[in-house]
Amino acid sequence: MRRILAACLVLSGITGFCIAADAPGFKVAKKYPVPGDGGFDYIVFDGSMNRLYVSHGTEVNVLDADSGKVLGKVEDTPGVHGIAIVPSLHRGFTTNGGNATVTVFDTNTFQAITKISVSADPDFIFYDPKTGRIFVCHGAASKITAIDPEQATVIGEVDLGGAAEAAVIDGHGVGFVNLEKLSSVVSFDPLHLTAKQKWPIAGCKTPTGLALDTLNSRLFIGCRSKVLAIMDTNNGNVIATLPIGERVDAVAFDAENKLIFASNGEGTVSVIRQHSPDKYESVGDISTQPSAKTMAFDLKTKRLFLSAAEMEAIPAADGQKARMKRKPGSFTVLVVERQ
Repeated sequence: MRRILAACLVLSGITGFCIAADAPGFKVAKKYPVPGDGGFDYIVFDGSMNRLYVSHGTEVNVLDADSGKVLGKVEDTPGVHGIAIVPSLHRGFTTNGGNATVTVFDTNTFQAITKISVSADPDFIFYDPKTGRIFVCHGAASKITAIDPEQATVIGEVDLGGAAEAAVIDGHGVGFVNLEKLSSVVSFDPLHLTAKQKWPIAGCKTPTGLALDTLNSRLFIGCRSKVLAIMDTNNGNVIATLPIGERVDAVAFDAENKLIFASNGEGTVSVIRQHSPDKYESVGDISTQPSAKTMAFDLKTKRLFLSAAEMEAIPAADGQKARMKRKPGSFTVLVVERQ
């Protein structure tokens, strides 16, 4: 059932007025079944080859983004979390939490080229074209690791003083990473690998997903306290917080249409409209599926892709709460499109 949000205009962090609103014309248009029953984390869209890379247990499934056809898989990635693609090198990189490694693989054959040992708990990973580097966020190690994708070697690390969840780089020599347990953002130099400033995220607890409006110097931070925080990257000031769903894990920004998407494990994507750098409106939720908390965004077609699985209850022992588990054979990728 669709959960309706109040649409609130916010200026400089002050709520103006609220009206009821539905999600703005988006819905789940397709479902791509994916074989296997392992757990899942990040999903990544590669626009250069129109592919989806889907973390899944101890492997990464590779799908055609238009048809959902399974093209292959990258194997032996224990506890895989994230995937990053470097199109010019035809290489991909996965973070393997099970053995603290990064797998380097060939995107033409999906075969592993090598493995790079890194610090504990590698999680979120992304490629920055400006510096030509791969960056890995570590939870337990409280670091960011920089990797040379061509040499497949570690360049260095940034010590953060807290568990790193997600990061972005603005293309002008500054990166930003949210620290999940400390509810703060650290700015860092992605070239010289030094931490610069640390800012608390006012009104936010347990930040997870992160997106960036480079033109207007705004960070969009998904918080497990069920808000999206908007931060000025020039000074760390939180301009506004807006309501979102429960168990957010990813945030994406459509700069062309001025829409911010926050994917929530409860089974929704919260949608927020940017009217100006300081003025935002909650415009409703897209109904997805419980467990669909990670998301990839196709900038060209405006599609959203989310990993999900059906959940079923495990009978509870006396005096214990019932737990949920993934239903075998139910893993799927949801495709959300604007109607």
